[in-house]
Amino acid sequence: MLDFILTILILLFITSIFGYIFTILKEKIYLKNNVIIIDKKAVTEEHLRETDMKEFILDGLRAKAGDEIKVITKEKKKYNGILLGAKKYDMSILMITHKDEIKMFKIDSILKFKIVSKYGKFF
Repeated sequence: MLDFILTILILLFITSIFGYIFTILKEKIYLKNNVIIIDKKAVTEEHLRETDMKEFILDGLRAKAGDEIKVITKEKKKYNGILLGAKKYDMSILMITHKDEIKMFKIDSILKFKIVSKYGKFF
């Protein structure tokens, strides 16, 4: 019985690894074609048209739309979410949180900016 459970667990582990690899490969193909998939219902075409920069450097970090980021504001509030882009004329960035809220941050109000994971990277 224990061998049967162990076999099933190993099979599920290998399946999850292959699923992860195929997902990353799919994201790589999308990146090659300049397509970024953001699977959030709160993001509209209007939000994406608002941002005029999809790739930029902030605090020495190269950020792209689709990257998962963490922002700490000067008011010590923390936000985690997915980067949608930046507005050059407003000097701000636009992100969607995991609670499906669209947040806009002025560059001067950001205390700390961290990229948690890059879109299309393995680790």
